[in-house]
Amino acid sequence: QVQLVESGGGSVQAGGSLRLSCEASEASEYNRAMGWFRQAPGKEREGVAEFVRGRSPYYVASVKGRFTISKDTAKNTLYLDMNSLKSDDTAMYYCAAATGLPRRPLLVSDYNYWGQGTQVTVSS
Repeated sequence: QVQLVESGGGSVQAGGSLRLSCEASEASEYNRAMGWFRQAPGKEREGVAEFVRGRSPYYVASVKGRFTISKDTAKNTLYLDMNSLKSDDTAMYYCAAATGLPRRPLLVSDYNYWGQGTQVTVSS
């Protein structure tokens, strides 16, 4: 069973940057996809960015051009670089892994392993 541990959250002012990290307990070859999701208070969890094996990285429209997902296979670590942060980006951010091939982009129910989350707060 894969364990995912996020880090790197914090409080920043609008326009600032943060880098989130997600360390997996085992190598990622058993995961068909890994991604970042977020959930703001009172809202549903939404997908932010994902890597699906054999496909290009996928981003939700609201973060395109500002966020970049990357991975270091040797370190079993997934990253999310977040630039030009806005107050709307405030949320708990979760790392997730899918052992099956996702049916469509950033679908929460396709992911079966989740980290505990790291809080990102952007003040205007």
